[in-house]
Amino acid sequence: MPPALAIPPDEIEFTAIRAQGPGGQNVNKVSNAVHLRFDIPASSLPAEVKERLLTLGDQRISKDGVAIIKAQAFRSLEKNRTEALRRLELLVNSVAVLPRKRRPTKPTQGAIKRRLEQKGRRAEIKAGRRSSGAD
Repeated sequence: MPPALAIPPDEIEFTAIRAQGPGGQNVNKVSNAVHLRFDIPASSLPAEVKERLLTLGDQRISKDGVAIIKAQAFRSLEKNRTEALRRLELLVNSVAVLPRKRRPTKPTQGAIKRRLEQKGRRAEIKAGRRSSGAD
């Protein structure tokens, strides 16, 4: 597997926001969740990776080509920042390598013969269950 693409830190913008959900008194006064913004067209990624990212159809990528990732799983701002970076790297690396094209194959003669024989046996079993109609 090829090495992961490096994303320069100056191309990533972090914003601390208040996390949703339960948290008691702490939730209203501490901004622990993170919004990560990454402008794909303005980034230093290779052109083909940018193109594949923009055509990915991921809901985290806006029409303007900005990837927005929200991380709020942890109570620590630093852990949420690390989690957002990890998710961005997974997103970029998912399109970094093209999947191999599938080459259509044909079943072998033996496989075709075995399938038809099995079909014939199954038909005989089912035919034996039918009534003869002479009743």
